Amino acid sequence: MASRGNRVVVPEAKEGLNRFKMETARELGVQFSDYNGNLTSRECGSVGGAMVKKMVEEYERNL
Repeated sequence: MASRGNRVVVPEAKEGLNRFKMETARELGVQFSDYNGNLTSRECGSVGGAMVKKMVEEYERNL
């Protein structure tokens, strides 16, 4: 079975998610750029984890 990878389900959301990622990285002091091969897994993971945390908090506020 072939893997689908990270396909974009809602193309209009891609730009917004990229802005959100860069904003979160900046808040954490992680220097994201077009190439992130020089970053550690911990740095990249901290950005993804913080993004999820923010999204969950926003969802809970809107309940």
